[in-house]
Amino acid sequence: MIYGANGYTGRMVAKLAERDGERPVLAGRSVTKVLALADELGLDHVIVDLADTSGLRKALAEIDVVVNCAGPFSRTAGPMIDGCLASRTHYLDITGEIDVFESVYARAEEAERAGVVLLPGAGFDVVPTDCLAAALAAALPAATDLQLAFTLSGGFSPGTIKSALEGVGAGGRARVEGELQSVGLAHRQTIAEFATGPRQVSAIPWGDLSSAFRSTGIPNITTYSVLPGSDLIGRGHQFLAPFLRMPAVQKAGMSLVDRWVTGPKEDSQSAGHCEVWGRVDAPGGHYATGTVSTPGGHRFTADAVLHAVHRLLGGDTLPGAHTPSSAFGADFLDDLDEVTVGRLTVR
Repeated sequence: MIYGANGYTGRMVAKLAERDGERPVLAGRSVTKVLALADELGLDHVIVDLADTSGLRKALAEIDVVVNCAGPFSRTAGPMIDGCLASRTHYLDITGEIDVFESVYARAEEAERAGVVLLPGAGFDVVPTDCLAAALAAALPAATDLQLAFTLSGGFSPGTIKSALEGVGAGGRARVEGELQSVGLAHRQTIAEFATGPRQVSAIPWGDLSSAFRSTGIPNITTYSVLPGSDLIGRGHQFLAPFLRMPAVQKAGMSLVDRWVTGPKEDSQSAGHCEVWGRVDAPGGHYATGTVSTPGGHRFTADAVLHAVHRLLGGDTLPGAHTPSSAFGADFLDDLDEVTVGRLTVR
């Protein structure tokens, strides 16, 4: 089942699945939008609100794996996981929200008892970064510090922008000595040696602060991206944060996204690409670095999600709460289309 199938990324997953001969059930709250897509692709559909506990359990009763594409996941992951645990349905989503990762991992024992796999972040958030982090940690087991950076092109979906809007009021975050800590937005800068060349990147709160810690156990983690005007953003955020956290401002922002943001055009996704760089450091001056290059984020996500579904249906992943690399191994990237994994450098 693809829940949120009428959303930007949900549609991409559904279309790719149908093209490959899959027959997912399309699901969501909007009768008009879900039915239109189901008719277009010739697929079954179900209309269910996540607040309808009994209706959701009924909808999941014959489903082996559900793909949650309905963000913000801070609102949808919890009730969908409740339904999946009750119906013994494997769960995956495409979140990049740190607190969602933390809340899902906290349910690991529930998932084990139910015989269910919970896999948040099965798309660009955070498959390439998580797999690279796991590979770097394996190459340098004594590592105590991890840096991950990424660039994105091809535009953002409405769900991604909503998730960013929710998080922007909270400021920056980092993993320090094993603990998540609040820090200033763009509190650090570094040079990321991407495959196409070096670029300055600034610290941002990204899902790997949760997922990469679970995958590697490395206690100090900072995540970065290219952030134009990072100095101004960092200085201005301390004054704007209280305003951005106000419920009325959040509600207005979400309404504007619903009204005006449709997501990137198909040609921009086809031409888009993403890059990832990672570095781990260990005592004594030892370090390891590596890179990953992928197609545009949404195109990559659709491919990664379907490969993850096939893996879960294969039954080789142990029940519990997983990261992409803990579920499928750091070499999961080797299965995905148009992905280039650079050679690791260890010194």
